[in-house]
Amino acid sequence: MIKQILGRLPKKPSKSSDNREFGGSSATSLSNSASSRSSDLLSHRLVTSDNIALPGPNSTSNSGYGIGGKLSQAGNQLNGSSVATPYEALPGFRDVPSSEKQNLFVRKLSLCCVVFDFTDPTKNLKEKDIKRQTLLELVDYVTTVNGKFTETVMQEAIKMVSVNLFRSLTPQPRENKVLEAFDLEEEEPLMDPAWPHLQIVYEFLLRFIVSSETDAKLAKRYIDHSFVLKLLDLFDSEDPREREYLKTILHRIYGKFMVHRPFIRKAINNIFFRFIFETEKHNGIAELLEVLGSIINGFALPLKEEHKLFLVRALIPLHKPKCLPMYHQQLSYCITQFVEKDCKLADAVIRGLLKYWPITNSSKEVLFLSELEEILEATQSPEFQRCMVPLFRQIARCLSSFHFQVAERALYLWNNDHIENLIRQNRRVILPLIFPALEKNGRNHWNQVVQSLTVNVRKIFSDVDPELVEECLHKFQEDEAKREEIKTKHEATWKRLEEIASSKAASGQAVLVPRMIPSQTSPAL
Repeated sequence: MIKQILGRLPKKPSKSSDNREFGGSSATSLSNSASSRSSDLLSHRLVTSDNIALPGPNSTSNSGYGIGGKLSQAGNQLNGSSVATPYEALPGFRDVPSSEKQNLFVRKLSLCCVVFDFTDPTKNLKEKDIKRQTLLELVDYVTTVNGKFTETVMQEAIKMVSVNLFRSLTPQPRENKVLEAFDLEEEEPLMDPAWPHLQIVYEFLLRFIVSSETDAKLAKRYIDHSFVLKLLDLFDSEDPREREYLKTILHRIYGKFMVHRPFIRKAINNIFFRFIFETEKHNGIAELLEVLGSIINGFALPLKEEHKLFLVRALIPLHKPKCLPMYHQQLSYCITQFVEKDCKLADAVIRGLLKYWPITNSSKEVLFLSELEEILEATQSPEFQRCMVPLFRQIARCLSSFHFQVAERALYLWNNDHIENLIRQNRRVILPLIFPALEKNGRNHWNQVVQSLTVNVRKIFSDVDPELVEECLHKFQEDEAKREEIKTKHEATWKRLEEIASSKAASGQAVLVPRMIPSQTSPAL
């Protein structure tokens, strides 16, 4: 499921956009996915209670939904015990005159404010089916209605959505998930047993937001900051289907309610801060980053200082958590968007990557190298020159890695024409930094592919500047000779110490061993 979600990321979205702060191509892709999902839902609108998904043995208990804020109502939960009023289906919209349809719509919304316990598949089967059919009718009505929604209708619609969706999430134990980040794609995602109703409520909310009959100026009173925050809290759901809906809905809210845009960005920023510096546990980071990818794509130029600070303070530190593989593709896309919009940010981004570069995690290091290639492809020569020394010191360490995938991925940088040109233009600085690693790889690396790639890279330098290669080779040989000489001296010194110790031990004298500190390379006699 996560692979499918990652597969929907846009490769190279269009630079143009109808809305300068809302990416067009990503919006289109999310719209298409929402439309196809909606048609699938309505095509199965006659599903009965026999088809309601039952909780599996590993499902989290979700007894009813918590109701948040001022919309809390007493008696909205039906759990299979006594019911104050009978739960009966209301007439269909086709069975009442047009003048009564809006009142019937409000009554159906009120009927759907009753929530059920889905942890017991034997409870309230008839009532659950009535509610499901009513929800489907509401979705159909919102889709086909002609005429603006009144304030009363909006208030009741948001109340129904809030009662059903806003609930406390009960997470599975996830301590081991951080350590097993690379294996999460193989895990079965947790499915919410209440999804047969939740899905239709999400579909209703999506149709309500995108409807041309929903006046944004009026609706913003009810789809307010509190509503947006509670919606963002649901991104931590372990059900990927729910996160997919939330991603699409948040995208649409951002597009329709311009007044909420700064607040949404700030709220997402706070989620990232809490994730990076406190918990390192959150299920929806990838989906939030996917929405941000569309937002960043629509940023106007020149970039505001607020957006640059978001890049430096939130996006770059997202490389720190151990579970980076779960959202790296979306994160890399967001950061590359920034560099493509303002190439002067390349230096700060590359130095940020170097700051969080993994030391002992080879798989994560391969991800960093892949992202680095994307960034360098959008980097121009002046910015490249500012960071090339620390950058290629790190690349030299990667070339020397005994993990063949790390060394191989670093050598693949030379397959990119733009990066190769940048390296050629600055070869007099770069080659001395990486030549020792190239020389040792060519001689001694255990992996044949790494050896072959190393020979190809060295040939590129030899063809461009053979004199520089000779200079570097001569310097390398001198350094090797000096190291060998120092090594020989160290061995001779230790041999003399052993001889002195042996002679004094034989004569019964106390042996005084010179005190050594870790940084000393040879003891004083």
